[in-house]
Amino acid sequence: MTTQHGLRSSVARSAPWLGVHALILSVATGPLASQAAPPSPTMWYWHNWTDHDGVSHMTHCPVRNFDLKTMSKPAGPQWQDRLKQGSAQVIFTVQPSHWNGAWHPDPKVQWIIPLRGTWYVTAMDGTKVTMGPGDVSLGEDQMSRRDAQGRVGHFAGNVGDGPVELMVIQTDEPPTTDQPCRFK
Repeated sequence: MTTQHGLRSSVARSAPWLGVHALILSVATGPLASQAAPPSPTMWYWHNWTDHDGVSHMTHCPVRNFDLKTMSKPAGPQWQDRLKQGSAQVIFTVQPSHWNGAWHPDPKVQWIIPLRGTWYVTAMDGTKVTMGPGDVSLGEDQMSRRDAQGRVGHFAGNVGDGPVELMVIQTDEPPTTDQPCRFK
């Protein structure tokens, strides 16, 4: 009598490690072993950045330098892209219905992730981006300068009649100019 891996049961009984070895060999050479790792993903974020003239812009940027590895064993591998290491502060904020952000620069280089509701950001160049849950924005318009219309940084507000919940991750990263999509 043979097992499903082609070993005689008497051999498997007399040397149990051979059965384990055969099982490992069948997994390592089976249909799953021939499959290549899935292609590295691409995620997207909006970058509110400032040019050398002090004008803010919104650019849609890719994140694509992922490594497939575990964050903490024994958890399985997942795609990770560590953009920058350093200290950060996490802030949860709830903007009331019809919140109006007026023209202002971001207080720090910060990642903004909508959790519930929809909000918008308008840059000084006139680009307006509406974002909801699943979108990510990097606010980095600290180097913007007031223009002839009195605008500086960005104008933000809520869409709809409900509040908007955001998670903000403020970093110790120094702001830059002329570097759209600097985190890849």
